[in-house]
Amino acid sequence: MKRFFKIAALVVVVLIFIWTFYYLWSKGQPVETTYETSKAAIADIEKTTIATGKIEPRNEIDIKPQISGIITEIYKEAGQMVQKDEVIAKVKVIPEMGELNAAESRVRVARINFEQAKTDFERVKNLHDEKLISTEEFDNAEATYKKNQEELSTAEDNLEIVKTGISKRSANASNTLIRSTITGLILDIPVKVGNSVILSNTFNDGTTIATVADMNDLIFKGNIDETEVGRLREGMLVNITLGALQDVVFDAKLEYISPKGVEQNGANQFEIKAAMHVPDSITVRSGYSANAQIVLQSAKGVLTVPESSLEFSGDSTFVYVLTDSVPTQQFDRRQITIGISDGIKIEVKDGVAEGDIIRGNQVNN
Repeated sequence: MKRFFKIAALVVVVLIFIWTFYYLWSKGQPVETTYETSKAAIADIEKTTIATGKIEPRNEIDIKPQISGIITEIYKEAGQMVQKDEVIAKVKVIPEMGELNAAESRVRVARINFEQAKTDFERVKNLHDEKLISTEEFDNAEATYKKNQEELSTAEDNLEIVKTGISKRSANASNTLIRSTITGLILDIPVKVGNSVILSNTFNDGTTIATVADMNDLIFKGNIDETEVGRLREGMLVNITLGALQDVVFDAKLEYISPKGVEQNGANQFEIKAAMHVPDSITVRSGYSANAQIVLQSAKGVLTVPESSLEFSGDSTFVYVLTDSVPTQQFDRRQITIGISDGIKIEVKDGVAEGDIIRGNQVNN
């Protein structure tokens, strides 16, 4: 029995020795390294930049009242179309006491002058009919009478405007009726019936009754970094993608590049604008967030390799071209001349040929 245990122990020791020897031997063997490969191929390359911004109508107008008062009627809602000069709302005038007293005083003075002129004219007319005064004196009295009559009528109209905002002479052009100044879509009506509104003057901007815009003329408005603004020029084609309509790409043309930058988050940003073309079948709303892709450089039908396969040494650029794959991969290091890149592919002007197999990343065994 003891002999059996001794033999078993000896076998175990021998097996451990053999396994250890094999492990150390395998670790000492060179590891075969393999790499991913790709072919140098003909392709188109575009170097682009992305500007972020939003969609706005080119012509967006705030409609403000010409008088101060209280909103009594609103005839339109946000989202409705409105024609130029169409009434949006109605304002009831709340007269200012100082203006009202002054207007009433002007009416009283004008009426006194008119009554006096009327009396004088009737007296002169009787004398003229009896041929006791000249025609010239009659004409002067008649002119004075008509002048005072007109002044009274004007003073009464001014009083009506102060009281109600409506003149008897121009009721159709009443300041109490708030009209759209353009044809377009109503984007917002920020007031309600009963709200007080004030007219725009040198001391305040006035109350906005409605915001109206021409939604058939939209622009992209965004910002681009100073490192790329120097490559832009007006007239460049732009591809617009919207956050709300991600499956649609809109064509646009760059039409404005700001001459002055604005610092944002430590970097200078320049405002750009691009005119959009929107098909009639698609509805685009004001304020949509958007990205504008602008092609800075392009090359058609050029030889390309993956940019990740490049090796840089000083001012030189190299790639490794496969020369043999049996029994292991063999590569030749070649210097190349490169062109533009889109971040994935890069143009190769010299050093490799179409179809050459280029070494990529190492494959871990």
